[in-house]
Amino acid sequence: ARVQINRLWQMVFGTGIVASVEDFGSQAEWPSHPGLLDYLAVSFIESGWDQKAMLKRIVMSATYRQQARRSIEADEIDADNRLLSYFPRRRLPGELIRDHALAASGLLKETIGGPSVKPYQPPGLWQEIAMPKSSTRFFKRDDGDKLYRRSLYTFIKRKSPPPQLQTFGAPNREACTVRRGVTNTPLQALVLWNDEQFLEAARVLAQHTLAQAETDDARIDLMFRRCTGALPNDKQRAVIRETLDYYRQRYAEAPQDAKALLEQGEYPLPKDHDAAELASWMMIGNTILSLDETIVRD
Repeated sequence: ARVQINRLWQMVFGTGIVASVEDFGSQAEWPSHPGLLDYLAVSFIESGWDQKAMLKRIVMSATYRQQARRSIEADEIDADNRLLSYFPRRRLPGELIRDHALAASGLLKETIGGPSVKPYQPPGLWQEIAMPKSSTRFFKRDDGDKLYRRSLYTFIKRKSPPPQLQTFGAPNREACTVRRGVTNTPLQALVLWNDEQFLEAARVLAQHTLAQAETDDARIDLMFRRCTGALPNDKQRAVIRETLDYYRQRYAEAPQDAKALLEQGEYPLPKDHDAAELASWMMIGNTILSLDETIVRD
């Protein structure tokens, strides 16, 4: 029970009550809050090992709902924030970043169970590293709803994991990985800006936003809230308006570029759409899906 509670705690806060999540033996790090670990473990057993109830309990706590605002005084006493005097900011795992983009756009298919799926990835990767007679020498992408299933169901070729997920630090599953490191690299921004899955999510997000709201301000608020859970402040709204004006002018002058952009992904385009307008909002969606507020728990 202690081991599982510690893993749930790590899932929420990034670091377990026992930091060495993979090791509860004599070489393990001492718990930062041993009494809390025991209390939650007993509560977990008494609840019938109800993980959903335990996660709900943790995320509704005052500790979880703190702001991620550091203080000089706290850093002097507890530089690693093991006492959780503020919420530890942490980028979402690669699987959750993809799932969140699909959910915000309305694409995510939440069917439980079933075989693995093969969503978008650059062509030719498997062929480059596969043995001549390998059964997974060639990658054949799925289509339809299979493209939008949770990342949990993505087929993993151990020698060539999905590059989209690997860029965000997802393991290749050759061995059990209990504790992941958090990386932040320029390649991650390039994936969010250019990967077909994220471009398609931005387009569908734009399509739904244009259908659900009529004014620019209402559309900005709706799109921003779907992605971040909050409304933009005045400065953010002004920057988004300025960006929208730029893309409207850009695609009005180059309609062929707007058309090429809208061809990303298999999800159908709406009938009688204004290509320049939809492409402009697609770029706004792509921008918001790439924001720190979207991919980081704060």
